This record gives sequence, C-alpha cells and structure tokens, in this order.
Amino acid sequence: MPGAEHSDVLIVGGGPSGTALAAELARRGLDVRVLAPHPPGPYPATYGAWLDDLPGWVRSCVAQVWADVRVYTGAPPTPLLRPYALLDNAALQRTLHARAGALLRWTVGRAVAAESSVEGTVVHSAGGERWTARLVVDASGHGGTLVPTTYPDGPAFQTAWGITATFDRPPVAPGAMVWMDYRDSGLTGAVPTFLYAMHLGGDCYFVEETSLIARPGLDRAALEARLHARLSAAGTPPREVLATEWVAFPMNGALPTPTVVLPFGAAAGLVHPISGFQVSAALRLAPAVAGAVHAALSSGADPVQAGWNLLWPAERRAARDVHLLGVRALLGLPGPALPEFFQTFFNLPPAQWHAFLDPQTPAGTLSRIMLRLFAAAPPRVRRSLARAGMAEAGVSAQALWAAMKTSPASSHPLEPRNGHRGGMTQDDRSAEDVREHEDTAQQTEVTDGMQGATGSADANGLDPEVDAQAKQAELESNLGPVVGKS
Repeated sequence: MPGAEHSDVLIVGGGPSGTALAAELARRGLDVRVLAPHPPGPYPATYGAWLDDLPGWVRSCVAQVWADVRVYTGAPPTPLLRPYALLDNAALQRTLHARAGALLRWTVGRAVAAESSVEGTVVHSAGGERWTARLVVDASGHGGTLVPTTYPDGPAFQTAWGITATFDRPPVAPGAMVWMDYRDSGLTGAVPTFLYAMHLGGDCYFVEETSLIARPGLDRAALEARLHARLSAAGTPPREVLATEWVAFPMNGALPTPTVVLPFGAAAGLVHPISGFQVSAALRLAPAVAGAVHAALSSGADPVQAGWNLLWPAERRAARDVHLLGVRALLGLPGPALPEFFQTFFNLPPAQWHAFLDPQTPAGTLSRIMLRLFAAAPPRVRRSLARAGMAEAGVSAQALWAAMKTSPASSHPLEPRNGHRGGMTQDDRSAEDVREHEDTAQQTEVTDGMQGATGSADANGLDPEVDAQAKQAELESNLGPVVGKS
C-alpha cells in the first residue's frame, strides 16, 4: 500500500509553472507534492508580460505597468501602444500558495529518474529517496529532468546580461519601457544585440543587452562589454550597480515525448520560439491542464495523455512548426538584417503582430501573417525567409495549405483576451542545474526570465513614494513625441 511518501500528483520543479499547476490541482481536491531542490522562496527571475495577456487572477500580482512601450529599429521610435507589466514575484508566490491551500506539500530534493510500479509512478532522488504518485509532472524547466528535450540542429540560445542601477542621466526616457532597441550606438560584432530597458522609478533603471537567438549564443562577457559600451557611447554610464542579471536558455527545442511523466512549462516546450515568453502561457494553461488531469484521474483514464492532449492538440503543434520556420529564418539572417526584420514585423497591423506572438494563434492565421511579412520585407529578409521555407519544404507546404483554408478576416484576430502569452520565460529549475551549451564559455546555470531579466534583481515596481499624478503627466509627455502629438 502507498505510504506517507505517496501523493495523487508529484510535481518536479518549484518555479512559477510547477507551482501554478500544483495550486490548480490542489484546488480540485488532489493531494499534491512539489519536489524541488530548494524550499519555497522568492523566485530569482524577473517576469514581464503584456498586461492584456495576464489571467485575471494574476493582475493583483503586477508590480508596475508601462503605457509608454517602444521599439527602436532605427532613429525614430515605434510605439507599441500595448501596456507591459512587471510581476511582483513575492506577490505571485503568495497568491499561488494561497490558491493551493493545505493540500500542497513541499519536499526539498532532486529528482533523477522515474519509472512505473504497482504503486503508480516512482520518482527516485539523487539522495536515494523515493516517492510514489498516481501522476508525476516534470516542470523542472529548460531541457527537462525526467523527460529530456532534444535539439535536432543543436540548441540556439537567447542570452542576455543586464543590470539594475541608478543613473545620473536616464539611459532611456523616464517613464518608458524599451522592449527592443537595435540602434547599435557604435557597437561591433557579427551577431546583433539589442537593449531591453525599463524605468523602475526615481533614478533606478533596469538595462540589459540581449541576443535574441544565436547558435552558439553570445556569452556573458561579450554581452556585458556591449552593454557598458552602449551606455558609455550614449553618455549614460551607471552611477551605482545594484544587481546583475544573466540569462541563457535554448529557444528551439523539439517537443518532448511524454512517457509515464507529463511535462509542463518550459520542459513541455511552452517557450515561444520567437520571443522566449513562457511563464504567462503556463499560468494561463495551468487551470485547464489541471482540469483535464483531474477528470482523467477520476475516470481511470491516462492523466499523462489527457494533460498532453490539452497542451499540444494537433492545431497547436502545427502552429509551433510555423513558429519554428521563423526561428530558422532568424538564424539565417545576416546580422544587419535583423533590425530590418523587426521593423517590418512591428509595421504590421498591431492585431497581426500580437497574434504572431501568441502561441494559441492557429497555424493558418500564422501562415497568412508570415506571407504578409514576406511581401513587405526588404530583399535580404525575404531571401532568408525563403531559404528557411525551402529547408523545411513539408512544413512550408502544410503552412501554405493552412493559409489557403483560412479566411483573410482571421488574420485580424479577436480582441485581446484576458490570457497570457508568456512572460518571457521562466525559472522552473534549480539554481544548481547546468545545461549543455555549444559555447564552452557558457557552461553555466540556465535560468530564465524576461527577454532579458533574471538573477538578483527584485520586482518591486515603482518607488512607493512616487506621485501618481506626476507619473501620469510624465507618461503623457513621453508618449506625445512617440505618437506624433505635441
């Protein structure tokens, strides 16, 4: 008979994804154990998301919101006119544990293997302990622990180095959030990088140099040097560095094959192949996955298959194949063409680029958006898109067929829902885990955060002394030149 170490569900990984699924399962009356190498504590990563993507229950966990969100692919800014939010990690964790209640148990340990037994699924730890459960979930983050991820062409990494610091001169417009700034400011290097930055209040800013995707990824030293070179060239060196951030994670993993274990979060391939967003997708999907798993356990059906069918139905797998065509195109672009790609991308109607960054968008709609992007792109971007399409002829043919079956109206998606596309990524794994990397200089901890931020910076939001009316006036003033109003 199962003993004290038995539970209905055992979840490997104590990051936001694993904890969110654990909370939703516990809310349905299941006995849930989280197995993580660390006790519950503030998430070390910084999580950002489009505000209109966040599930309603997460809104109370928002630390700060920017209305002035910009992209620079040249001298003039492109206003995105879409609010961007920073999550308060402590509030998010408190909310998740409150949703879980007393049926959530937390065990410190490191899983190394899982196998079927008469007791259910058995999980073995590095220290020799064993736990049994009716269902085991691998939410251990990038690469997976119990259900490993493969990278058929080798991993392509998003890497970034950032600092939270005080500045005598603002490195970006006060009150603004710069989602992507590809102006080179005299930087050199074959792989282009961009600045990701946000004003945290007062004289405090977060600034980060980011390589969107590269194989091999740029290492920490190169990105740190570029960031300081950019700030110096702009005449905005930091006065005092309060915290540093390093992020490195693979963007192009193949979908894992579930065994006796159900993957979830980054381990289940939820990292968006273009943006790197993930945590918000997991927060949004957790209730539905929990519902499917609970129903399967109640009826005697296979909970792994039920959860996987909810995560990756055929339509979503087809859409992911289209996104991976985009990954191949980005990796094939010559360095200077990457800003041109994003200039074309953000010149699309907002509903279309919103949809392209949404993992729930159907393959046919994605394909129509890519065709429109192809038609509007400059020649060298079109060549890279065409090469990517020819290299994956089968996927391209399916995408074209899906586009033909999709009405033009569906390329203008519905109004934004109260869901979440991904916060750019997530730390589901322990601080000690190390992932393989082609660049030996990057044999380092793979942690995840936003398009850049992870590490020691806290998501505390605005200075509590900030004047709300003054902040509103500041935002209106900043938005004026961006939207063409005086």
